[in-house]
Amino acid sequence: MGWAQVLVALSSAGLLVLALCTAKVFRAVQGLGRELERTRRRLNEEQSALQGELHRLREARGSHTPADGVRSS
Repeated sequence: MGWAQVLVALSSAGLLVLALCTAKVFRAVQGLGRELERTRRRLNEEQSALQGELHRLREARGSHTPADGVRSS
């Protein structure tokens, strides 16, 4: 009978350790999700700024192309 109680106690302790590790992983995943969202927002701002700059460069380049449309390779 004593062995059964020890086995149940060890199993409970093992499950407690797994539960604590699961909670740590869950918190880490939430932190990673927040970091990814913050990075995504920052990159979107930079991307829109770069797209605006690219659009301005294309417009400036378009005004300097020859009228006949011939380009050198």
